[in-house]
Amino acid sequence: MKFERTNKIFDLKNRIIVLTGSAGLLGSQYAQILSDAGAKLILVDTNFKENKKLADKLNKKYKTKPICKNVNITSKDEVKNLAVEIKKKYGRIDGLINNAFLNHAKNQSKHGKNTFETFPIDIWNKSLELNLTGVFLCCQEIGKVMVKQRSGVIVNISSIYGMSGADQRIYDDSNLNSPVSYAASKGGILNLTRYLAAYWHNKNVRVNTLTLGGVKDDSYQNKKFIKKYSEKTILGRMANKEDYEGAILFLMSDASSYMTGSNLIIDGGWTAW
Repeated sequence: MKFERTNKIFDLKNRIIVLTGSAGLLGSQYAQILSDAGAKLILVDTNFKENKKLADKLNKKYKTKPICKNVNITSKDEVKNLAVEIKKKYGRIDGLINNAFLNHAKNQSKHGKNTFETFPIDIWNKSLELNLTGVFLCCQEIGKVMVKQRSGVIVNISSIYGMSGADQRIYDDSNLNSPVSYAASKGGILNLTRYLAAYWHNKNVRVNTLTLGGVKDDSYQNKKFIKKYSEKTILGRMANKEDYEGAILFLMSDASSYMTGSNLIIDGGWTAW
């Protein structure tokens, strides 16, 4: 049996897609499904060693010749140079996934436990700079290319904690609760998406948000936290890293051609009750 139409609307063959935070848990997973669909990826991450490993793995498996870039997305000059370089090499940029973010919970041991009342302003600034300003700069500089070519797709990654308050009861003394800066930045992404979709309404540039629930990561999450979090979801579990593959492929492909300014929530039912 042939699935010609199905294959066509999800086909990303030779599309030039920029993926930030590519070396991370979800970024590397997005890279797999996008490469499987034929995309040529520009992998952007400051962890160049892991990023290079990922690029080599993708090229060996999919033969898509991904490119690694060590770019600080909070630097306007570096992001601008990235956009110019990609445009010069390929002549266009078809997609952008703003996935990079500061995972404060994973690194909280470095900062110590901070309540809202004692939350350090330097961590607040660092979080917003990476999680929100970095997204703004990537949209601005890469969006310029898309507007000029009159085509492009942008996906901004948000979180359930950009939509609802973190339930502090599931964290106790785990030191894993996401801080106020994460909530503020992820909430900001939702309306940045809506603003850009409306602003570029006649430029054929689509902008959407993918809102995620918590992803199971045994490298820093303990069993007690995983159990409590899972009990808060309708499906009774945290997400596996593979659970978001279909969503990112849908949003980046022609399968979502009539979708812009929207928020696709994939959270196991967390926000449904």
